[in-house]
Amino acid sequence: MKNHIPTLVRFLLGAFLLLAISNVSLAQDEEADTKDLRPVKNMFESIWLIDNQTAVVPYKGTFEWDFQHRFGVMNNGYEDFFGLYAPANIRIGFNYVPVEKLMVGFGVTRLPYTWDVSAKYAILQQARMGGSPVNLTYYVNAAYDARRGSELLLNNNGNRISYFHQLMVARKLTDNFSMQVAGSVTHFNAVRATRDSGGEVLKEFNNDHINVSVAARYRVGAWVNLIANFDQPITKHDQVDPQPNIAFGVEMTSSGHQFQVFLGNYYNILPQQNTLFNKNKFGDGDILIGFNITRLWNL
Repeated sequence: MKNHIPTLVRFLLGAFLLLAISNVSLAQDEEADTKDLRPVKNMFESIWLIDNQTAVVPYKGTFEWDFQHRFGVMNNGYEDFFGLYAPANIRIGFNYVPVEKLMVGFGVTRLPYTWDVSAKYAILQQARMGGSPVNLTYYVNAAYDARRGSELLLNNNGNRISYFHQLMVARKLTDNFSMQVAGSVTHFNAVRATRDSGGEVLKEFNNDHINVSVAARYRVGAWVNLIANFDQPITKHDQVDPQPNIAFGVEMTSSGHQFQVFLGNYYNILPQQNTLFNKNKFGDGDILIGFNITRLWNL
């Protein structure tokens, strides 16, 4: 498995750590004798920030409904009205927080037709004063490819399963600005393979794939935020060449709803599909409109 960490990612990771350390030192100098170990409020407004999970786990008893929608790419112009009339991808999901710091959920995605179950646990939560300087959160999902067909890989139920593991580090740096970096590992139980002219077996892609991401939110009004995220594939594969994702948009919030609308180049919605199989190149204009809608209930 060949990996390469680009200079941009190293710079962003270093900048985030520097900001976190400097903020911690400042807080300790100014409020050395004061502690408030309650988690900071509104680090992010949703469990989603465009295409990525955030390090936030809602309060115990929260039930959540997610609707995620991606239009087609704009390259065809007026032919499909800039992607709005192209085949769309949709995911409907449900999440619940049965105990503090733990969220569980499930969902179904249209393309490819896939069912998923997930869990997210807040290992550390940034305290208002003293305590942990960051949120440290682990997210995992298992997805089952439910497409029908005689394809060899789908004949075995075990071959249909993929997994996604992600570790997120996030910090609310100011009242208006929050930032997150994350590393993820994707695993597919089965992959296709071919033989070259010399008889050597070449996999289309490796079973495992590493990805890093950076996400940020900046509050510009009481209920309006600017949001952005960047995803960089690390693992190199024989035949699959996953492309980075660049996305930015606007988030509008209320006490029970969050609505995000954005431009980006990820068409899939499940993270293991996005990080490994994205072919859209932002620089070539393979850009699409997407939106996320979240509805919360406190049970």
